Amino acid sequence: MTRASQRAFGRSRRRLITTVALFVPLSLLSARGGQESADLIVTNAAVHTLTWPEPALNGSPSSQAPYDAGRGWHADAQAVAARGGRIVYVGTNAGALRLRGGSTRVIDAHGATLLPGLVDAHVHLANLGASLRRVNLVGVTTEEEAVRRVAERAAQTPAGEWIVGYGWDEGAWANHYPDMKLLSARVPNHPVWLAGLHSFAGWGNRMAFERARITAATPAPSGGEIRKDAAGQPTGLLLNNAVRLVESAIPRPSSDEMDARMTTALDAVARAGYTAVDDANTDSTMLASLDRLARANRLPLRVSVFLAASDTALVRRWLARGPDTTSSPMLVVRAVKAFYDGALGSRGALLLAPYSDRPGERGRGGAEYGFNERLMTDAMHRGFQVVIHAIGDAANRQTLDFFERAFAGDPAARRGRHRIEHAQVLAPSDIPRFAKLGVIVSMQPGHAVEDKAWAESRIGPERIRGAYAWRSVRRTGARMLLSSDMPGSDYDFFYMLHAAITRRDRDGNPPGGWYPAERLMPEEAVRGYTTWAAYASFAEHEAGTISVGKRADLTLLDRDPLIVGTAAPDSLLGGKALATIVGGRVAFAAPGR
Repeated sequence: MTRASQRAFGRSRRRLITTVALFVPLSLLSARGGQESADLIVTNAAVHTLTWPEPALNGSPSSQAPYDAGRGWHADAQAVAARGGRIVYVGTNAGALRLRGGSTRVIDAHGATLLPGLVDAHVHLANLGASLRRVNLVGVTTEEEAVRRVAERAAQTPAGEWIVGYGWDEGAWANHYPDMKLLSARVPNHPVWLAGLHSFAGWGNRMAFERARITAATPAPSGGEIRKDAAGQPTGLLLNNAVRLVESAIPRPSSDEMDARMTTALDAVARAGYTAVDDANTDSTMLASLDRLARANRLPLRVSVFLAASDTALVRRWLARGPDTTSSPMLVVRAVKAFYDGALGSRGALLLAPYSDRPGERGRGGAEYGFNERLMTDAMHRGFQVVIHAIGDAANRQTLDFFERAFAGDPAARRGRHRIEHAQVLAPSDIPRFAKLGVIVSMQPGHAVEDKAWAESRIGPERIRGAYAWRSVRRTGARMLLSSDMPGSDYDFFYMLHAAITRRDRDGNPPGGWYPAERLMPEEAVRGYTTWAAYASFAEHEAGTISVGKRADLTLLDRDPLIVGTAAPDSLLGGKALATIVGGRVAFAAPGR
């Protein structure tokens, strides 16, 4: 967005706020506790409270929304005040400033947009923290460039120490996977492991395979593949569950290193405007780190933990204990996450029919991929939310079958707000089952625009119509939420919003959007990171809207996602968070705020 257009949007917002503030409901204008001073006041903001009813299933705003066909979207308040971590006032500038005291912090938004605190409902904090400290291969398109970057790091690293990189796209590279020859020749004195963008493929040099004791005789684990040459020797490429063979040989990070990774990731996420995240595969080491940070009051935002089902000992300990939803306002353990299959890009997703570009291959899933149905059923019965990664149409069907069996045996389990993560390729007949079973669909807008270059070649022109099918899912009335799956995708809120609304990449391609009938409307995309995410976390009475009595979790943005998303969606790209407020405390503020 140009500076001139930003100023125009700002002037438009301020005119609308002045008019609309006169009509804010009295229920929003009452401060709890009378005239006690507030800890924090945000003024001169374009506030979207999201307290109006949900949009229709086709995305049309409610008749009670601050929207009309002539004027479009407009704010429904201009100021918010908080005390003791809770919102005590929503309304006009004058009303909020009446709660100003000697120690009140006042943030003048200067017309910026204030939303309920953003939530990224599927992240991998330790992976993000590690990726920010590793060799960065995101966007690299050739083996030669990747090896050059690794060689540069090797020149600064003592011989014998591991070099770990991250981010080459296993989906885009799937038809020309690299081997260990060039990597071993250029970097012979360090074990090297380069994880794929979505962690379903990995590439190593000869020393890394020697350290991991992978030879021609090494059997591939269930749900994994060790790529071998004509002579039966490992080529240096591992797929799906086989990546663990090398990853288990890499020295585990110390407590200090893990804390540093978590802190690096959390600070980055706070700067992006998120007030809460769901950490989607937390093992014992990661959880210990988060617990240390929580006890030291060093968590800048709220973290909901999904225990890694692969860490069976950890899960069993928690099953004996039960979900923990009260010990800390910043750290909650209420869910267990399992993988049902692999990724579409590496052809590890479980399909009903063979891959279009590899006849005879259907992927791997279920018990073959390590899914433990008994463990996940036990977790459900013990009151945990069950979260299952499913990519392929067969994986999604079988996961829905699993939920159906579990609910038949324990009808009360339906209330667990269980989730399927990604739901990336769906058979049309299975789409209505999410709503029927009450299973939440957790989807990632960035995946569609990042995978579009190769996704149709994997599954063909017919099945692709049931892939990344956001509108088709919404139309059935299923519960949905949006997230990034970072660091496998960019976690920038405006990037995700742009992908959801336009189904175009950053370069604007394809011009009309990739299968545009599946795109979401701006309000739906915003709710995917706010009200819908709050529901999925059992927090709809605490978060998700800007309402008196709820948590003072707020995100201040430099452009209005509803107005800009409707009028000029490409101008969403480049948007920034200006402030992140968690429990009334400023976790991040841009310079000058």
